[in-house]
Amino acid sequence: MDKAKPFSIAKKEVWQAYKRVKANRGAAGVDGQSIEEFEKDLANNLYKLWNRLCSGSYFPPPVRRMDIPKPDGRMRPLGIPTVADRIAQMVVKRHLEPLVEPQFHPDSYGYRPGKSALEAVGKARERCWQFGWVLDLDIKSFFDTIDHELLMRAVRKHVSERWVVLYIERWLKAPVQMPDGTIIPRSEGTPQGGVISPLLANLFLHYAFDKWMQGHFPTLPFERYADDMICHCVSEKQARYLMEAIERRMVECRLKLNMLKTKIVCCRNVNGSGYAHVGFDFLGYTFRPRLSKSCKGKFFVNFSPAVSNEATKAIRREIRSWNLHQRTDKSLEDLAQMFNPVIRGWINYNGGFYKSAIYRTLWYLDRRLSRWASRKCKRLRGRQRAAQHWLRRIRYRQPNLFAHWRAAYVPAGQ
Repeated sequence: MDKAKPFSIAKKEVWQAYKRVKANRGAAGVDGQSIEEFEKDLANNLYKLWNRLCSGSYFPPPVRRMDIPKPDGRMRPLGIPTVADRIAQMVVKRHLEPLVEPQFHPDSYGYRPGKSALEAVGKARERCWQFGWVLDLDIKSFFDTIDHELLMRAVRKHVSERWVVLYIERWLKAPVQMPDGTIIPRSEGTPQGGVISPLLANLFLHYAFDKWMQGHFPTLPFERYADDMICHCVSEKQARYLMEAIERRMVECRLKLNMLKTKIVCCRNVNGSGYAHVGFDFLGYTFRPRLSKSCKGKFFVNFSPAVSNEATKAIRREIRSWNLHQRTDKSLEDLAQMFNPVIRGWINYNGGFYKSAIYRTLWYLDRRLSRWASRKCKRLRGRQRAAQHWLRRIRYRQPNLFAHWRAAYVPAGQ
């Protein structure tokens, strides 16, 4: 380590950060440099980055703006840093995360080691059985409106190293380059897509929401995944009081609730007569009363989660984008090998609760495969019904070929 440099950062830290960034992949930033191109002169690129970080001369380039579609049809703005900037952010994240992670609330689940979205959904299901009402919260443009002053106050509370504070400040102020090349300065918010942004967002809401709830409403549990939050209440009156208190708290923290999406939901196992809302969406799942079967074979109404309509629409949209009917050069085995990892991901996440709902959605994939078969095989051309029967016979002979076949279809007699 060069003692003349003002900041002491081990070269090993930069190397470990690079390996994490490489594993996460990601698109190129404003310089157009991919990870593969960065690796062509890897040793020199990492040395230059380490040297600039240690000397205090590292200034992040603008963040490339990219819009991706959300399940509701709107666009989500992402900020894509350069590869070198992602590595620099990872260096800081690896230093900051062990300092703040032990302080975070156990019911904060987003972007935390050892925590998952499915765990949050499961805890929400359990508490919906215990509490009759839910306050479903939505913060308006959270990532774009985080106050820099308040955020840096939280950072300084946990960090003593000057270089960590310096570079976080610079990343918060880094401008955004729009698709047309326009450079937009930024005075608030942290771009979604940055390596360190989720950790900073968690740190901000830890003080803005989690600790505040713990201090003011210690008997009311909640689940938070980044800025997706639901609170559990014992009555509608209590939920309204809590909503008004949280609205005031958000204003204190220079945030704003989206009152068009924030709602109070009745979680009792009823048909919903007389209640404005009897269901809510959380992390790709829709919670509402559903007909369930007990271990004794009796049916009852149960307030529980299943894959949301928005999630199933996104799955169908993804399946259509595969253009299976145009892949007649592939065999059925080739298609299974190509797409089974994605299908398993859908089953593992969206089928975590009320699994039959996700299987009904995946039947749509089989309809697309039937269309593929009718174009692939001359004897099936123009005969959609025959193609469906052909696929059914394949499914019976090879139930493990596609990831969803064995569980989504129960053969006759079983």
